Amino acid sequence: MNADRLRPAALAFAAVALTAVLTGCQGNGSAAAPAAPSTPSTPSAPAASSAAPAAPGDGAGSAGVPSAVPAVKKPSAPKTSAPKTSAPKPKPTAAPAPAGCVDSAPGPDDVDPDEFALYRIEELDPSTGKVNLVVQHGAWGCGSPDSDGGPFVVTGEESRMALDQAAYVTATNPVVTSTENQRIGVQELIDWVNAHPDSGLVFRYETGDDGAIHRLEEVFTP
Repeated sequence: MNADRLRPAALAFAAVALTAVLTGCQGNGSAAAPAAPSTPSTPSAPAASSAAPAAPGDGAGSAGVPSAVPAVKKPSAPKTSAPKTSAPKPKPTAAPAPAGCVDSAPGPDDVDPDEFALYRIEELDPSTGKVNLVVQHGAWGCGSPDSDGGPFVVTGEESRMALDQAAYVTATNPVVTSTENQRIGVQELIDWVNAHPDSGLVFRYETGDDGAIHRLEEVFTP
């Protein structure tokens, strides 16, 4: 019965002793529970500096304040002058037509009395000492400005003119291979015209007292 009375007292003593042991362990830090994490404090805004930036020329006298960068002069664009343009050259004008040329069928007053176009040669009786030239009269055309000359424009009907067998005759290209008149014989002219009928080569002529042609010269045409 005494034992039953003492049991509550012993349990209370044991509880006190256990509490003391636990309290001692917490003081030594060996059995202490981890502390709750603390809430981070909000950082305060940096205080605005009231110091004015250093004036140019002061250098880096104040720590942390850079010196002013000297102004760089912007290079100016090179001056360019407008290219000089020469006045346009005048366009060449057409050369005036030679005097006496025609730009249409020539009339009787336009016909050159000393020139004709030769087409054929008709032989006559040898006793006459002459041959007949089948010709057509005309005048020189005006031609275009960029040409070497106008054509010989014929008009009217064909006619016949006697050529003396001993006449002075000269010819150029294409009768001979030359751009200058070369002396040829009447027979040489007859042979060439017979081989090239209706060529229309232009000749300048002079007549003698008998009315026959005694001088016959080809007019060179390019």
